[in-house]
Amino acid sequence: MKKMKWLFMFSMVFVLIFSLAACNSSTNTSGDNDQKEDDNNSEEVGTVNIGYTGPLSGPAAFYGERTLNGVKMAADEVNAAGGFEVNGKKYKLNIVSLDDKYLPNEAGANAKRLVQENKPPIIFTPHSGGIFALQVFNQLDKFIIGAYSSEPQITEVGNKLTVRIPPRYDGYLQPFTEYAMDNFGKNVAFLPTASQYGKDWAANLKTYWEKEGGKVVYDSAIDFTKETDFFTILTNSLKEKPDVLFIGGASEPTAKVAKQARELGFKGGFIVMDQAKFDEMKSVTGSYDLLNGSIGVMPLVDSQEAAIPDFVKRYNDKYGENPGSEAGLNYIGMHVFVEAMKAAGSVDDVEKIRANMQAGLDNLADDKKIYTIDKIGEDGGFEFDLSVAAVEDGKIVPIKVD
Repeated sequence: MKKMKWLFMFSMVFVLIFSLAACNSSTNTSGDNDQKEDDNNSEEVGTVNIGYTGPLSGPAAFYGERTLNGVKMAADEVNAAGGFEVNGKKYKLNIVSLDDKYLPNEAGANAKRLVQENKPPIIFTPHSGGIFALQVFNQLDKFIIGAYSSEPQITEVGNKLTVRIPPRYDGYLQPFTEYAMDNFGKNVAFLPTASQYGKDWAANLKTYWEKEGGKVVYDSAIDFTKETDFFTILTNSLKEKPDVLFIGGASEPTAKVAKQARELGFKGGFIVMDQAKFDEMKSVTGSYDLLNGSIGVMPLVDSQEAAIPDFVKRYNDKYGENPGSEAGLNYIGMHVFVEAMKAAGSVDDVEKIRANMQAGLDNLADDKKIYTIDKIGEDGGFEFDLSVAAVEDGKIVPIKVD
């Protein structure tokens, strides 16, 4: 019934898509201009358009831009190396990006426009609402969704052309709960993002928290698309004397919630849902000190994979900042899709490309392995070990996950 509910809800979104598709005019393409000129002069080099729809304006723009950066960086590397070969023909990548403002109906309209104008075999999108909207028609319109969301339901609805890039968030419930309860107590206040993703995350955490003997003393959510000051909701939640605050959403507004909670005198811990990243939050708080007692996802720059130092340097040279997992995982995702196209012997047969995703993972070059992803599961999700960290004494501390 839950799956049917999702499909019904997003089929309703579908009716809005055609009216919006022609209206969206924020189009960007990525690629080296000299390489594009070379393409025009060579009949032997083809172009594969890769679509992206995500928040490139508004409160989640920081998040959307960094997911797009990962895709673009991978594409630029492929093109700079001369492209990639499929069945004896060379191809280069062209990234076509559209702003959906974090709105599912806009994401659906963007995807329709991308299909009509650019015919991409793959469209990346970094939010569950957008992913569900695209799943209404992607199998009919023949494109793979590069789904950057840890929402478990996106690979539970049976969509055969969806690839979930990050790990499922339900794997974080146990380590996050244990750390918060052991270090702070069993009373928690819920203040996550008001998106469907945030609501689902909260529902799963509430069930697990209460199963472990905890109590949810305040249960609300924050609409980051509308709210920028959190004084009232934080004041109301702190009246219930929580030991822990469950917060999350895009990194920048999540950091502002944590900062304002400290300013209001909160001394407990934070459970930070996986969309928000400590290193990105630090750019708002100024240091990790305000985040002491937080449990969340390990920052990419603090991970121990051998390929990370060089990746961080290259990303920093290109974008002038350290990469987060949004950039890192979408970077890997793009490279894996290229390897899958090579293994499939096709750049447009999406069923063959999807069927060769495991070969894509197996053939990924070592210098691209900033995460160790062993396989793609039967449900269409990348499978790899969770990387969890806490902030203690102003420093990132790795937390072992059993």
